Amino acid sequence: MKDPRLVKLADLLVNYSVKVQPEEWVLINGHMAAEPLVSEVLRAVLQAGGHPQVLLHSDDIIEYNLRYAGEVQLQWISPATKMLYEQADVLIALRAFDNTRHMSGIDPKKQQLSAQAKQELMQIYMERSASGDLRWTLTQFPCHAYAQDADMSLRDYEDFVYSATYCDKDDPVAEWERIHEEQQKIVDWLNGKKLVTVKSPNADLSLSIEGRTFINSDGSNNMPSGEVFTGPVEDSVNGWVEYTYPAIEKGKEVEGIRLEFKDGKVVKASAEKNEEFLLAMLDSDEGSRYLGEFAIGTNYGIQKFTKSILYDEKIGGSFHMALGAGYPETGSKNVSSIHWDMICDIRQDSEIRVDGELLYKDGKFVI
Repeated sequence: MKDPRLVKLADLLVNYSVKVQPEEWVLINGHMAAEPLVSEVLRAVLQAGGHPQVLLHSDDIIEYNLRYAGEVQLQWISPATKMLYEQADVLIALRAFDNTRHMSGIDPKKQQLSAQAKQELMQIYMERSASGDLRWTLTQFPCHAYAQDADMSLRDYEDFVYSATYCDKDDPVAEWERIHEEQQKIVDWLNGKKLVTVKSPNADLSLSIEGRTFINSDGSNNMPSGEVFTGPVEDSVNGWVEYTYPAIEKGKEVEGIRLEFKDGKVVKASAEKNEEFLLAMLDSDEGSRYLGEFAIGTNYGIQKFTKSILYDEKIGGSFHMALGAGYPETGSKNVSSIHWDMICDIRQDSEIRVDGELLYKDGKFVI
């Protein structure tokens, strides 16, 4: 029997997040393990009058491409893939895994080379998104691999996912519209401000947001969502941060990360686990040691760390920053082949001030 919450999630993605219109070219990019959701999204796109195109991948396909490809092959980008990024009207990404650690045995240098080759695609994607020419959304199908990472049974993890997306409610769209209104008050308050400082046992940072725009992340792109974010002025970040949660990228779990910034650049980096991978990613390109994003998580319905960045970066009582590419719609000018979010808990003895005025104290907004 089909889970009615899954049907609601598909309809939410198609009709709320990206609002598919008749005759639009809609790319549905999904993992084979997410096939039940892929099928429901396909149904919803067709009912909305869109022209869907489905691309499926798997752990093995991704792994084999990196394991057996040579340097020249890793640097090649298919013209068909480039055309999709340049011309599709809508992108819906449906993530899943059979094994979230399937890339653990792949040489970080090969992963770095592949990411560098895709930098042009990332730039096209971000610029079209910023201009409104491309609408996109992504979510994760509640599969066994994600449930195992979260130390949950599949049934409990499904409940977690559908609660976080409000697909267990009668009207998920109404819930997300409510969240939009609540977060817009924060975004409006931040408009025109200049300097952010973060003080906590795990961070002592200052960064400029002068001339930058905060985005109300309300489920239009990420599903679930619940954050406000911007791109800090590239050369403005100073101080240090010790991330309280592991940072997971390309199947690698990096723990105990400490970064020190001077004039925007990471000048010192260490990790208690997988430090070599951290340093390799930091040396990806000229932009990878600079921040592309500063964000505050606002989803207090997400409190458990699940080792899935889509959920974890939204944790109410946390902030996160992304190394690498910034979103042009925020005003960010940082260009990189990576965009790596790292999360820090600020629920105790912590505060965020903006132009000296208290915005956030011990995990709660105070304005």
